[in-house]
Amino acid sequence: MEQQLRNQLEMQKGYCDMKQPEIESSGIPEVDNGEYWPLSGKPYIDMVLTMSSVKPIYNLYLPKKITNVLPSTGAPVVLTCGQKKWDMFYGGVKSNNKFSNEWRKFADDNDLKEGDALVFELSECSARKIHFRVQILRGDFPAELIPEDEEGANSKNPIVLG
Repeated sequence: MEQQLRNQLEMQKGYCDMKQPEIESSGIPEVDNGEYWPLSGKPYIDMVLTMSSVKPIYNLYLPKKITNVLPSTGAPVVLTCGQKKWDMFYGGVKSNNKFSNEWRKFADDNDLKEGDALVFELSECSARKIHFRVQILRGDFPAELIPEDEEGANSKNPIVLG
Protein backbone atom coordinates (compact mmCIF):
# COMPACT_ATOMS: atom_id res chain seq x y z
CA MET A 1 0.00 0.00 0.00
CA GLU A 2 2.80 2.41 0.96
CA GLN A 3 4.71 1.65 -2.25
CA GLN A 4 1.55 2.20 -4.28
CA LEU A 5 1.11 5.63 -2.65
CA ARG A 6 4.76 6.52 -3.40
CA ASN A 7 4.30 5.53 -7.04
CA GLN A 8 1.18 7.70 -7.31
CA LEU A 9 3.00 10.70 -5.80
CA GLU A 10 5.91 10.24 -8.21
CA MET A 11 3.48 10.23 -11.14
CA GLN A 12 1.82 13.42 -9.88
CA LYS A 13 5.14 15.21 -9.24
CA GLY A 14 6.14 14.74 -12.87
CA TYR A 15 2.72 15.80 -14.14
CA CYS A 16 3.42 19.55 -14.23
CA ASP A 17 6.51 19.12 -16.35
CA MET A 18 4.90 16.83 -18.90
CA LYS A 19 3.80 18.19 -22.24
CA GLN A 20 0.08 17.60 -22.25
CA PRO A 21 -1.35 15.75 -25.26
CA GLU A 22 -4.49 16.88 -26.97
CA ILE A 23 -7.43 15.47 -25.08
CA GLU A 24 -9.55 13.12 -27.13
CA SER A 25 -13.16 12.41 -26.43
CA SER A 26 -13.72 9.59 -23.98
CA GLY A 27 -16.98 8.78 -25.71
CA ILE A 28 -18.86 10.07 -22.68
CA PRO A 29 -20.53 13.35 -23.56
CA GLU A 30 -20.11 16.20 -21.11
CA VAL A 31 -23.27 17.74 -19.81
CA ASP A 32 -23.62 20.98 -21.77
CA ASN A 33 -24.55 22.97 -18.70
CA GLY A 34 -21.19 21.89 -17.29
CA GLU A 35 -22.56 20.58 -14.02
CA TYR A 36 -20.96 17.14 -13.82
CA TRP A 37 -18.66 14.90 -15.83
CA PRO A 38 -16.54 11.82 -15.14
CA LEU A 39 -12.98 12.44 -13.96
CA SER A 40 -10.33 11.76 -16.59
CA GLY A 41 -7.63 10.21 -14.41
CA LYS A 42 -5.63 13.42 -14.07
CA PRO A 43 -4.73 14.76 -10.59
CA TYR A 44 -7.71 16.17 -8.71
CA ILE A 45 -8.81 17.27 -5.27
CA ASP A 46 -12.18 17.51 -3.62
CA MET A 47 -12.89 20.10 -0.94
CA VAL A 48 -15.83 21.03 1.22
CA LEU A 49 -15.94 24.80 1.55
CA THR A 50 -15.57 26.24 5.01
CA MET A 51 -16.74 29.58 6.32
CA SER A 52 -13.35 31.16 5.48
CA SER A 53 -13.59 30.03 1.81
CA VAL A 54 -16.70 32.09 1.12
CA LYS A 55 -18.36 35.34 2.27
CA PRO A 56 -17.02 37.52 3.79
CA ILE A 57 -13.41 36.23 3.97
CA TYR A 58 -12.90 34.47 0.60
CA ASN A 59 -9.66 32.59 1.32
CA LEU A 60 -9.20 29.32 -0.53
CA TYR A 61 -6.10 27.37 0.45
CA LEU A 62 -5.31 24.33 -1.68
CA PRO A 63 -4.42 21.08 0.12
CA LYS A 64 -0.97 19.50 -0.02
CA LYS A 65 -2.30 16.64 -2.17
CA ILE A 66 -2.45 19.01 -5.16
CA THR A 67 0.13 21.66 -4.22
CA ASN A 68 2.81 18.97 -4.49
CA VAL A 69 2.26 18.98 -8.27
CA LEU A 70 1.82 22.76 -8.72
CA PRO A 71 4.66 25.25 -9.26
CA SER A 72 5.97 26.29 -5.83
CA THR A 73 6.52 29.85 -7.06
CA GLY A 74 2.90 30.22 -8.19
CA ALA A 75 1.38 30.74 -11.62
CA PRO A 76 -1.66 32.21 -13.39
CA VAL A 77 -4.74 30.00 -13.01
CA VAL A 78 -7.83 29.49 -15.12
CA LEU A 79 -10.84 27.87 -13.46
CA THR A 80 -13.41 26.46 -15.87
CA CYS A 81 -16.84 25.65 -14.56
CA GLY A 82 -19.60 24.96 -17.05
CA GLN A 83 -19.12 27.21 -20.05
CA LYS A 84 -17.40 30.02 -18.10
CA LYS A 85 -13.77 30.75 -17.20
CA TRP A 86 -12.26 32.76 -14.34
CA ASP A 87 -8.67 34.05 -14.30
CA MET A 88 -6.78 34.32 -11.03
CA PHE A 89 -3.36 33.60 -9.58
CA TYR A 90 -2.11 30.73 -7.46
CA GLY A 91 0.46 32.21 -5.07
CA GLY A 92 2.41 29.05 -4.33
CA VAL A 93 4.39 28.59 -1.14
CA LYS A 94 4.76 32.36 -0.63
CA SER A 95 0.98 32.73 -0.18
CA ASN A 96 0.47 29.47 1.78
CA ASN A 97 -0.88 27.85 -1.42
CA LYS A 98 -3.81 30.23 -1.75
CA PHE A 99 -5.71 31.63 -4.74
CA SER A 100 -5.61 35.40 -5.29
CA ASN A 101 -8.46 37.80 -4.54
CA GLU A 102 -10.13 36.91 -7.87
CA TRP A 103 -11.34 33.77 -6.08
CA ARG A 104 -14.07 36.06 -4.67
CA LYS A 105 -15.50 36.59 -8.18
CA PHE A 106 -15.64 32.82 -8.82
CA ALA A 107 -17.28 32.21 -5.43
CA ASP A 108 -19.85 34.99 -5.90
CA ASP A 109 -20.62 34.18 -9.55
CA ASN A 110 -21.34 30.56 -8.54
CA ASP A 111 -23.16 31.50 -5.33
CA LEU A 112 -20.86 29.24 -3.29
CA LYS A 113 -21.76 28.63 0.33
CA GLU A 114 -20.23 26.93 3.33
CA GLY A 115 -20.79 23.18 2.97
CA ASP A 116 -20.68 23.15 -0.84
CA ALA A 117 -18.12 20.73 -2.24
CA LEU A 118 -15.82 21.44 -5.17
CA VAL A 119 -13.88 19.01 -7.33
CA PHE A 120 -10.81 20.59 -8.97
CA GLU A 121 -9.38 18.49 -11.80
CA LEU A 122 -5.97 19.61 -13.04
CA SER A 123 -6.10 19.68 -16.83
CA GLU A 124 -2.99 21.76 -17.53
CA CYS A 125 0.00 22.65 -15.38
CA SER A 126 3.16 24.61 -16.09
CA ALA A 127 4.99 27.59 -14.60
CA ARG A 128 3.11 29.76 -17.11
CA LYS A 129 -0.43 28.44 -16.62
CA ILE A 130 -2.48 26.18 -14.38
CA HIS A 131 -5.92 25.10 -15.57
CA PHE A 132 -8.51 23.42 -13.35
CA ARG A 133 -11.90 22.11 -14.41
CA VAL A 134 -14.24 22.61 -11.47
CA GLN A 135 -17.41 20.78 -10.49
CA ILE A 136 -19.69 22.18 -7.80
CA LEU A 137 -21.67 19.85 -5.55
CA ARG A 138 -24.18 21.83 -3.54
CA GLY A 139 -24.39 21.26 0.20
CA ASP A 140 -28.05 22.24 0.49
CA PHE A 141 -29.60 18.82 0.03
CA PRO A 142 -33.36 18.49 -0.12
CA ALA A 143 -34.73 17.79 3.36
CA GLU A 144 -36.18 14.43 2.30
CA LEU A 145 -32.65 13.18 1.46
CA ILE A 146 -31.11 14.13 4.82
CA PRO A 147 -31.39 11.45 7.52
CA GLU A 148 -33.36 12.64 10.53
CA ASP A 149 -30.38 12.33 12.88
CA GLU A 150 -28.11 14.67 10.86
CA GLU A 151 -28.08 18.43 10.73
CA GLY A 152 -26.58 18.67 7.23
CA ALA A 153 -23.48 20.29 5.82
CA ASN A 154 -21.97 23.02 7.99
CA SER A 155 -18.72 23.68 9.82
CA LYS A 156 -19.85 21.66 12.84
CA ASN A 157 -21.13 18.70 10.81
CA PRO A 158 -19.43 18.78 7.37
CA ILE A 159 -19.93 16.45 4.45
CA VAL A 160 -16.80 14.32 4.05
CA LEU A 161 -15.89 13.20 0.54
CA GLY A 162 -13.79 10.11 -0.08
